[in-house]
Amino acid sequence: MTINTTTHLNFRGTARQALDFYRSVFGGEVTAATYGQFGMPEGVPGFDKIVFGQLETAEGMRLMAYDIPGQDDPDPTATAGTTHRENGATITDRTFFQSLRADSLDELRGYWDGLAEGATVIEPLAASAWSAGFGMLTDRFGVTWVLDVQAG
Repeated sequence: MTINTTTHLNFRGTARQALDFYRSVFGGEVTAATYGQFGMPEGVPGFDKIVFGQLETAEGMRLMAYDIPGQDDPDPTATAGTTHRENGATITDRTFFQSLRADSLDELRGYWDGLAEGATVIEPLAASAWSAGFGMLTDRFGVTWVLDVQAG
């Protein structure tokens, strides 16, 4: 038996922009359908927003995205909450972080550099006690990423 999980991210009107941004970072192909394509009447708020969106790379990385109907708000903290470091601890009101693990520091640095564009860095990318590279950031769409190099 094989089980796969895919992160399904919920946005307030920015799912299409988020998918395009993640494609610029990870590569791959985006598939997206709007509420209008699924039968929502034209003129109804959200008609042009994403009801099903997915990024899939050749390496098997997959993210899904969705716009919460009628909830347009470009401020990602409205949905996602906040995360910061304080007194050596991570303080957050988020329900999850997205983890990304790479085989090498060079590979990880490429993803870090892409995700860091417009992001809030919580922990700079650096060597740690358990990894050749570890860092944490909240990207411009409000998703907090924990990035590290696979321990060898």
